[in-house]
Amino acid sequence: MSVTPRLHTAGTAMLDRARGLRPLIEREAAAAEAQGRLTTPVVDALHEAGLFDIWVPAPLGGAELSPRELLDVFEELSYADPSTGWVVMATTLENGTAGAYLGDDAVERIFRGPRTPLIAGQGTRPGTAVREDGGFRLSGQWSFASGMPHAQYAHSLATVEGTVEGTDEARIFITPIEDVEMLGNWDVLGLRATGSIDYAIHGVFVPESWTHVATEDEPLRGGAVYRLGVLDQSLICHSGWALGVGRRLLDELVRYAGARAGRPGQIADSDAFHTDFARAEAGFRAARALVHQTWADTERTLDSGRHLDVREETMVRLALNHITWTAAEVARFVYASGGTSALRDGLIQRLFRDVHAGTAHISSGPRLLKECGRELAGLAQGQSWALFALE
Repeated sequence: MSVTPRLHTAGTAMLDRARGLRPLIEREAAAAEAQGRLTTPVVDALHEAGLFDIWVPAPLGGAELSPRELLDVFEELSYADPSTGWVVMATTLENGTAGAYLGDDAVERIFRGPRTPLIAGQGTRPGTAVREDGGFRLSGQWSFASGMPHAQYAHSLATVEGTVEGTDEARIFITPIEDVEMLGNWDVLGLRATGSIDYAIHGVFVPESWTHVATEDEPLRGGAVYRLGVLDQSLICHSGWALGVGRRLLDELVRYAGARAGRPGQIADSDAFHTDFARAEAGFRAARALVHQTWADTERTLDSGRHLDVREETMVRLALNHITWTAAEVARFVYASGGTSALRDGLIQRLFRDVHAGTAHISSGPRLLKECGRELAGLAQGQSWALFALE
């Protein structure tokens, strides 16, 4: 008789390690932005601290953090530097889901070394795959592969043509980086150090064990967190990222205002600023509380052996959308309050750009918010979530 996996928890060790890396990450952030990728000292330190293993299933030697433990680590790293938090959240998600869902042959190859390899890629815009004996022939071009300059494997979504009764099946394909053509077109407003380049794969054979159905939510290894499936797990990533960046923006404004206290005409003596700051702080804390309450509820569901129902799926999407756009509102307030100091090159300017780059992600788009409202209003009876829409 099979046993339903329980939710695995690992404690605060990984959070403590992430916090310990903050001085290094902050020192390297400007250099990383200039070169369009994380610096070697930061990547090496993240490896040495085990932070690329936080999502890897425990049976493979990973930490396998719970959703709220993951939130805390992503918040901490994103507070130190939004690009660093973004790269870690993207690669660890793909490392973890590969470990949970791929076949034994692939897992034994990928996770056999002393240092966990990084998997990076794109899971929202599919390529195409044709079934062949023992596997698939994969081709396509994908955009925004965060962390790809540091990766040893690519994670790519593709549709397999004519799989079942003339329909297409969406699958995730893991391929060695040697099979990837890097298109190197990374010139963007924010999150510059994520190295989220475009890439292409041209007719590469991928064995069956190196793939899994994109909607897979029953792990071959590991506990209940993997019953969320790839998409719902990705919502943890972006929620933790927004928590860290929003908090850092408010804290930087506190430092900016405090340094100007006592000077005539400065915001530190402005009643209007005091009022607006109170509103911004309350709004951010309320959005943060929604994220944590929602994921606490989710953890209880997972630990009980159930999958999320439609309302619970709605709430994890709504919590992400709300914290992301709350962080964007905070960024606009901080930027406006920072005057010419925010206009010049520096931390507030970079945070402002990074937040607005983050809001462009599909997981925080207006369609998702509309769909959440429709479900919450009781107007989606009998429908369920398919990616970011109700059907």
